[in-house]
Amino acid sequence: MRSSHSLDAIGVTFDDEHLVANAGLIHTATLAEHLGLKGLFEEHVDLGSAAGHANVGDKAMTLVHSALAGGDSIDDTDVLRAGSTQICLGHRVAAPSTTGTFIRSFTWGHARQLDRVSGVLLARAWAAGAGPGPGPGPLTIDIDSSIHETYGLKKQGGAKFTYNHVRGYHPLYATVAGTGDVVHSRLRGGNANSGRGAASFVTETFRRVRAAGATGPLTLRADAGFYIGAVAAACRKAGVAYSITVKLNKGLHKVIAEIPEDAWAEIPYFLEGGAQVAETTYRPFGTKAPLVRLIVRRVKPTPGSQLALFVTWSHHAFVTDRTGQTISLEADHRRHAEVENTIRDLKYGVGLNHFPSGRFAANAAWLALNVIAHNLARWTSRIGLGETLIATDTLRRHHLTIPGRITRSARRLTLHLPARWPWAEAFNTALANLRAIILIT
Repeated sequence: MRSSHSLDAIGVTFDDEHLVANAGLIHTATLAEHLGLKGLFEEHVDLGSAAGHANVGDKAMTLVHSALAGGDSIDDTDVLRAGSTQICLGHRVAAPSTTGTFIRSFTWGHARQLDRVSGVLLARAWAAGAGPGPGPGPLTIDIDSSIHETYGLKKQGGAKFTYNHVRGYHPLYATVAGTGDVVHSRLRGGNANSGRGAASFVTETFRRVRAAGATGPLTLRADAGFYIGAVAAACRKAGVAYSITVKLNKGLHKVIAEIPEDAWAEIPYFLEGGAQVAETTYRPFGTKAPLVRLIVRRVKPTPGSQLALFVTWSHHAFVTDRTGQTISLEADHRRHAEVENTIRDLKYGVGLNHFPSGRFAANAAWLALNVIAHNLARWTSRIGLGETLIATDTLRRHHLTIPGRITRSARRLTLHLPARWPWAEAFNTALANLRAIILIT
């Protein structure tokens, strides 16, 4: 016999107009409002006479907040229309069909207009205390590319095979070391090699962070995919130091072999004496290029591994025009790997594990809007919670997707949230901090 307390005895009805599905989005909505994000969309994005040209601000903000709520497709925007959720967002929530028409109205030029929005938004957020700038302090920028797998043959630009033999897109990302901020992004076809368009991309990135107020020394870190003369030249032209992993070849192996044995210094490693570092000089990218430092780390293969049968040391090298101690620069260059955490957060924290349209320009707009959503999450945690790095999915679980209820009394709206919520104090602190932002344009 079933108990009267069985779950089967609980009735279910969808009839409460006052409930809020993702009440914690009031955090990111407050930040977006104080940074004037909706106004930036309306000011800088002009779709002309395209079908989705009207109410650009509302539609773009709908897609941004859908991504923050965990949506990774256009249909997922519908969750923002539930109950009284719209009241917590500060803008009208567009229907999925409307946002679909909107994003398909973008051309490549329109998608580039979103770059302008991102740049101005970055400057405003940094001025509000969200980032490493403005100021004279040093800033390190990591650039990388990543494969975003797609399926089928109808994705414009995403139907060809990538270098790792899957179909997809191959966008570029520029991130700020230690913060997870994405200061620039660019969608590319899946068959693009890592370095295609990288020189212009880094040039735009440098201009963007300078415009955002970063006046101190800049450093670019990159892996071997960006080991091309045009990237180094762009850095020199902008007065930016660089640290780029080299593509090892016979010539470089010969240069490394000529490093004196007494020049190698041990560095910490799980095997005693298993890793050493040294440097020499090298002229990459042709005979007319400047002579720079070639810093090499050599590592003993793990005992018993297949590699140990063939080599005594494996080598990892990078070129740099930076000043400083060899060991310090080598350790700093390895921290370029942090960019992978940001890319993971873009794929699984917002909606960039999926590109929803068959049109390349629409997916470029999707990329830009999701990067904006990602940055709002970073800045919400930094300004509101005082957390330098917190994953978007963690922020979502603790703060953004709390269920709530809206009540009205004496002409005042109140958002009621669950009692005994473990992060209630942090939630209130964050909201107060975000409401204190004063927009300076």
